[in-house]
Amino acid sequence: MDSKEIIARRIALELKDGNVVNLGIGLPTMVSNYLPKGVNILLQSENGFVGLAPVKDVDPDLVNAGGQPVGLVPGAAMFDSCTSFMLIRGGHVDATVLGGLQVDSKGNLANWMVPGKMVPGMGGAMDLVSGAKKVIIGMEHTAKDGTPKILVNCDLPLTGKGVVNMIVTELGVIRVIPEGLGLILEETAPGVTPEEVIAKTQAKLTISPNLTTMKL
Repeated sequence: MDSKEIIARRIALELKDGNVVNLGIGLPTMVSNYLPKGVNILLQSENGFVGLAPVKDVDPDLVNAGGQPVGLVPGAAMFDSCTSFMLIRGGHVDATVLGGLQVDSKGNLANWMVPGKMVPGMGGAMDLVSGAKKVIIGMEHTAKDGTPKILVNCDLPLTGKGVVNMIVTELGVIRVIPEGLGLILEETAPGVTPEEVIAKTQAKLTISPNLTTMKL
């Protein structure tokens, strides 16, 4: 099982039956393929859909907000982008799963500007982290060069301040304490020790007294 599958499988366990969920482009789109039996969610996309099908069931004539082909489940609805953002800004999205370039000890998120590369902008991420009831970040624990992505303070432009509730990486599950009070390591991946997670994290981690092995 590769790191992306580990992350997607664990995040899928956080979603509840009947939730309205927005999945960001990239790794987060994999989450819908690993939902537990009996858990059905409504997938929302910024470009005007509620009721997207898992990414394995696609219609070549339909795309999500990232331009990836998608399908629709029976009863799905399509509407304009204005209505879509009314749903997000109105607090009707139960959870959003996004990738991250950096998350820090205060729950700040930076996930839209890659240094040295041209990017079109932050898309709907700023609205999602402000409007969704729960913000889950799914990302690999370190950058390609091995540097930490979970920092004391983000040094890239922020997508949102104090918005992250939970971070899931291939090494573990970290909860963000509200009001900028820090990070708690609650689960470690099978075969991973807390010391390994701490060594690859710049921010201070408090180890939960109820630390468990990540459920997959």
